[in-house]
Amino acid sequence: MRVRLKIWRQKSPNTRGQFVSYPVDNVNPDMSMLECLDVLNEQLTENGEEPVAFEHDCREGICGSCGFMINGIAHGPLPATTVCQLTMRHFKDGEELLLEPWRARAFPLIKDLIVDRRAFDRIIASGGYISVSTGSAPDGNTLPVPKEAADRAMDAAACIGCGACVAACPNASSSLFTGAKIAHLGTLPQGKPEKDRRAIRMVTQMNLEGFGGCTNIGECTGVCPKEIPLEVIAAMNRDYLRGNWHARDNVVTTIRPFTEWSYGSKLQIDEQSQS
Repeated sequence: MRVRLKIWRQKSPNTRGQFVSYPVDNVNPDMSMLECLDVLNEQLTENGEEPVAFEHDCREGICGSCGFMINGIAHGPLPATTVCQLTMRHFKDGEELLLEPWRARAFPLIKDLIVDRRAFDRIIASGGYISVSTGSAPDGNTLPVPKEAADRAMDAAACIGCGACVAACPNASSSLFTGAKIAHLGTLPQGKPEKDRRAIRMVTQMNLEGFGGCTNIGECTGVCPKEIPLEVIAAMNRDYLRGNWHARDNVVTTIRPFTEWSYGSKLQIDEQSQS
């Protein structure tokens, strides 16, 4: 089969970008979208042109690295599927596909289809963990967990942090991501002691990053490759309000956002920020 890829090309955050069309012949229908880009990049390299930059890692739909818009849909037209799992047989022979990066203020563009998603890392670093050192993993039956709680925690923990929810939301909200990371710990007994502090810190950091507010449109869960339920946002709002009531006079530690790109870790702790 043959396709035409119309791809957003932009060399750096400070240069102008534009869509460029590339014909790709002899596409195997069993190829994934990323493999199709690999074929295109081989052609570009052979012709002395710069290959298309796109992010990827495991190519098994579990790492969350890959992700861009395909014809205006995050991860493409197939529900519950990441870009790396989307095969070319889901498109028509001769079809033109529009590929563009996530568009959100909190996800600055790096190059072509790659955006800086470290805002998610800072949200996790602000409180998405259990701080008590428990040593080696305990036996699975040591701490009884109700089946319903375990199922809800596992559903929320399925989030891979790809950013599709932000890209699809008209407000560029990250409430589904943040809600999932709060819910999967807060639902389990091990995470309950820090439940209030976790919600306050993570929501405060989310707001500091410049994501938009949630208006419950539901586009986020519609494109989520792991089908995270919308209820995690309600749980996040509940925990945040309750936590603020219990600790409304406490100072909230946040991580100062930064926009310049670096290959090194540059988390900056701002001890003076308050909720």
